[in-house]
Amino acid sequence: MRDVWNESDLHTKRTGHHEFVDRTLETVKPISLDVQKGCKGDVEMEESSSSNKHEEMVVPEVDQKLLEELEGMGFPKARATRALHYSGNVGLEDAVNWAVEHENDADIDQMLKVPLNTKTEAPKPSLTPEETKMKAQELKEQARKKKEEEEKRMEREREKERIRVGKELLDAKRIVEENERKRWGLFITFVSSVFGATRLFYLIVLQNNVFCFHSVVASRKAEKEEEKRAREKIRQKLEEDKAERRRKLGLPPEDPVVAKPSAPAVEEKKSLVPVRPATKAEQMRECLRSLKQNHKDNEAKVKMAFNTLLTYARNVATNTNEEKFRKIRLSNATFQARVGALKGGIKFLELCGFKKIDGGEFLFLPRDKVDMAVLNSAGTELNSAINNPFFGVL
Repeated sequence: MRDVWNESDLHTKRTGHHEFVDRTLETVKPISLDVQKGCKGDVEMEESSSSNKHEEMVVPEVDQKLLEELEGMGFPKARATRALHYSGNVGLEDAVNWAVEHENDADIDQMLKVPLNTKTEAPKPSLTPEETKMKAQELKEQARKKKEEEEKRMEREREKERIRVGKELLDAKRIVEENERKRWGLFITFVSSVFGATRLFYLIVLQNNVFCFHSVVASRKAEKEEEKRAREKIRQKLEEDKAERRRKLGLPPEDPVVAKPSAPAVEEKKSLVPVRPATKAEQMRECLRSLKQNHKDNEAKVKMAFNTLLTYARNVATNTNEEKFRKIRLSNATFQARVGALKGGIKFLELCGFKKIDGGEFLFLPRDKVDMAVLNSAGTELNSAINNPFFGVL
């Protein structure tokens, strides 16, 4: 008895409770997999929410008058619709501002779609025609001011760039002059060490004379230009005074086309001076010099014209028997752009022997008129004009 323990005694000893119920024989209830009513309601809510996702999408309603005004200003219909919808149909200016702020959106020109049951506020009344006109004028004025400010800013930037380039050119010129002085100093040091002080003195005198000569030439050229301008002003003043006196005397104005009689003594003296006819090479040189002077503002175009003329002369000289190299269509766009449009270009070809034919439609050099000496002179003058940087300057 002592070794046999009752389950109730064990329970009382361990827990301190006297009530004991044996539940070991109770069967374990199986887990039910049926959906409960509460869960079923949740499923139905999810199904209803998913059905709402497939609701029909339609184009939003916007103010048609504002839409027409935006389309009249050049906005596409899709962009205008988006601008009016997202700006709340408030007015033309708000819609334009929205369109400008979102012009880089990827879907800006795609027609907007919203759910069918979406509540939209009733569009506010649009502006009157007078107010619309005033708003459009204000927008144009704002755009004009913005454009002017942008142009001023760009002009300031260009001016800064010009100043920067000018400073760089001045710095480069200063560096070149400094390097030249250094090289001259080294040369003088070398000469003095080899030949002595006497020759060094003569070299310094020679250098000063060269510099003085260049400065005198430049000064004389400037004086001639100034004298020429002064004479032209005096001549214009005399012409004006003469015309004023004729007007006061009631005489008709003098015809400028009529040639003025020159002094017979001067003419007689000039006639005594023998005039040597200019050679073909001199005429070509003068023609090229005149061409460069007439287009001195476009150095690249002048150089292209010289190279094109040299190509024409070379082709004729090396392919004398082929007519295609001796015939040029004057209306050709490339010829006009490179040679024909420049004053003196066609004259140079005529000095080479080309003649106008077919009513001035072509320049043609007959086979029996090809003069190799003239073509060689043309090539020499053209090479000199291309390679000599001072050609046509003086």
